[in-house]
Formats: sequence, structure tokens, C-alpha cells
Amino acid sequence: MARSIVAVIVGYVVMFILNFLGFVALYAVIGPTQAFQPGLYLASNKWIAISFVIIFITGTIAGLICAVIAKAGKAPLALAIVVVVIGLLLAIPAVMKAQANAKLVRTGDVPSMEAVQKAYWPTWTPFTFPIISAIGVLLGGKLKRRS
Repeated sequence: MARSIVAVIVGYVVMFILNFLGFVALYAVIGPTQAFQPGLYLASNKWIAISFVIIFITGTIAGLICAVIAKAGKAPLALAIVVVVIGLLLAIPAVMKAQANAKLVRTGDVPSMEAVQKAYWPTWTPFTFPIISAIGVLLGGKLKRRS
């Protein structure tokens, strides 16, 4: 039981760190002109599509790590549930941020810290991220079982 709890915690922390690194790298590569809709802080379709890929891959890695640590049991399923619950809870402030920042106008290059503070998603997006990430976690957990 303790091994499964540790596996879920480590899996979530790894996923968090990989997401952070993935999004920092993505912003460095594509920049503000492609990360946002023109003149807004609203995420572009390109950013959203690549974000789906990032969270799916990081979820898969987290699920695999969770399964490896747990060695057996339903730890990846528990991690997937944690990801969905926390993700849906975090979607609420994301929607509130979108409403607050929807009228902001973006001009020129935006430093990454400003982008983090002002960027927002279309309303549906924050609710889909936990689902995609959880699917990745479950897939990663199944990858361990096959080997």
C-alpha cells in the first residue's frame, strides 16, 4: 500500500516537472507570435494542439514511472484519478483567469513571466487537459504490464 502511495506521488511530481519543462521549452521554441492569437493573450490553436501532445506524453511517462515503482496493483489508475480531480479543480481558476484577461491587448514580444500571468485558454480547454493526461497515465501504466 505504501509503495502505491509513493508511486502515485512520484508519478504526479514527475508529470508536473515534465509539463513545466515542456511548456517552457515550447514557449522558447515557438515564441509569443505563434503561442497566442494575434493581439491577444488567448492561446493559439497551434499552442493548444502541441499542449495536448505534451500532456499526453508526460502523462504516459508518469503512468509508466508510477507502475514501475508500484510493481503491481492499481497505482496508475489511482494516479489517473488524482490527475482528473486536481485538473478539474485547477480548471475553475483557469476559466476565471480567462474571463479576467479576455480584454487585455498583447503587443510585441512578451517575456515568459508575463505570458504565464496573462495567458488564457478557451473555456473548454482546461477541462480537457486532465482527461487527456489521465488517458496518458493509464496507457503508461499498461506499458509496464506488457514488459
